[in-house]
Amino acid sequence: MKNKFFSNLILILLLNVVIKPIYILGIDAEILKITEYNNPGAYGTYFSLLNLTFIFNIILDLGINNFNTRNIAQNNQLFTKHFSKIFTLKITLSIIYLIVLLGVGYFLNYSFKELKWLFIIGFNQVLVAIILYIRSNLSALLQFKKDGLLSVADRLVLILFCGYFIWGINNSSVISIEFFIYSQTFAYLLTILIGLIFLFKHSSFPKLLLDPLFFKLIIKKSFPYALLIFLMSIYYYSDVVMVEKMLDNIEVVSYAHGYRFFLAVNMIGYLFAGLLLPIFSKLIKDQKSIQPISWLSFKTLFMIALIISVSIWTYKSQILNWRYEINGFNLEHSSDTFGWLMISFVAVSCNYIFGTLLTANGSLKSLNIIAALGIFINISLNLLLIPKWGSEGASFASALTQFFILISQIFFSYKYFHFTFDLKPSLQIIFSTVFLFSVAYIISNKSPLIWEYNLFMTFTFGIFIGVALKIFNWKELLKLFKTSKP
Repeated sequence: MKNKFFSNLILILLLNVVIKPIYILGIDAEILKITEYNNPGAYGTYFSLLNLTFIFNIILDLGINNFNTRNIAQNNQLFTKHFSKIFTLKITLSIIYLIVLLGVGYFLNYSFKELKWLFIIGFNQVLVAIILYIRSNLSALLQFKKDGLLSVADRLVLILFCGYFIWGINNSSVISIEFFIYSQTFAYLLTILIGLIFLFKHSSFPKLLLDPLFFKLIIKKSFPYALLIFLMSIYYYSDVVMVEKMLDNIEVVSYAHGYRFFLAVNMIGYLFAGLLLPIFSKLIKDQKSIQPISWLSFKTLFMIALIISVSIWTYKSQILNWRYEINGFNLEHSSDTFGWLMISFVAVSCNYIFGTLLTANGSLKSLNIIAALGIFINISLNLLLIPKWGSEGASFASALTQFFILISQIFFSYKYFHFTFDLKPSLQIIFSTVFLFSVAYIISNKSPLIWEYNLFMTFTFGIFIGVALKIFNWKELLKLFKTSKP
C-alpha cells in the first residue's frame, strides 16, 4: 500500500502542479482581469458569494466524506452496501442546502441578480460535493491514480473551454461572471460522469435508495466531522464576506488578486491530506507507530511551503503587476494583502498534516475546540482590522488564526500519540528557515538581474537548502512506506 501511495503521490502532484495552477492563474485570474476591466466590482461580488456558499457547505456533507474515507479504508466490503444510500443522502442534503443558501441571501438583502448568482454558484457546490464523495470512495479503495485524475478533470475542461473563448477566438466580450459560472456547471457535470465510470468496477450506477434509519445512523456518526467542517469554514471563508459587507466589492477584489496565487499553491497540502487520511487510518487501526510518517511528511511539506512562501513574498508586487497590470495604490494594497496570505500558507500547509492525523484518530472533540477558538480569534481580529486596513487586515487576521490552529494541533498530536522530542528535525527546520530568509534577502538586494530570475534563484536555492539539510529525502520517505506496510 505504501509503495502505491508513494508512486501515485508523485503522479498526482505532477498532474495538479501543472493543471490547477494553469487554471487558477491562467483562466480564473484572466477572467478576474477581464471582468474587472469591463465591470469593476463584478468579480468581487462573485468572490464574496462564492465564499458564502463555502461557509454553508457543511449542509452538503455533514462530515460524511471524511467518515466515508476512514470507514471504507478500514472496511472495503462496505462500499457496495453503502454507496447508493449515501449518494441518496447527498441529494437530499443538496436540496436543503440550496433552500438555506437562498434564505441567507434574502436575509442579507441581496438583489435579485445576486440571488440568481448565489443559486447557480450553490448548485455548482452541490456538483462539487458529489465529485468529492466519488473521490472519497476512490481514495478509500486506494484507487489513487483515478482519484488524482478526477481531481484535475473539471479544471482541465475549464482550461480548454474557457481558454478557447479567451485566447482561441480572442473574444473578451463573451467573458462575464455568468459565463464563468455556467462554464463551471458544465465542467462539474462532465467530471461526475467520469467519476461514476471509474466506480463501475466496484459498484453499479448509483440508485436513489431512501433509508431513513441508515441516514440517521450515518449523520449521527458523522456529526462530529460535520461540526468541525462548519467551524473551519467560518474562519476560512468569513473574511471575504465580512470585507464585502463592511466595505465594498472593490475591496474584495484586492483580496482576490493574491488569493488566486494562494489557491494555486495550497493544493499541495490538500493533496497530501487526501492521500494521508486513509494511510493514517490504517496505521492507527493496526496500532503501528505514526510518528515517523507524521514528522517526515511535516518536514517535507513545511519546507515546500516555506520555499514557495518566501520566494513569492519577496516579489509579491512584481508578480501582481505582471499578472493583473495594476499599479499605484491598488498594487501596493493588493501586494500587502497577498504577502500575509502567503505567510498564512505555511501554517495552512502544515495544518493539513496534523489536522488529518487527528481526524484519522477520531479526535474530533479536540479539533472542534481548536476550531471554535480559531473562529473567536479570526472574527475578533476582522472586526478590529477590516474597517481600518480592509483586505490587508483580513489577511493578517487569517495568518494569525492559522498559526494558532497549527500550534494547537501539534500540541494535541503530542498528547494523543506520545510523540518523543527529536532535536535533529527541529534544528533542520530552524536552520533551513534562517538560511532561506538570508538567501532571499541577499538575492533581492544584491542581484543585478530582473525579478523573474531572482525569483527563480531564490526558489532554486531553497530546494538546495532542503536537500543539503536532508529535509528532502525521498529515499527515506520511500523506505518508510515500504517498512510500514500493514
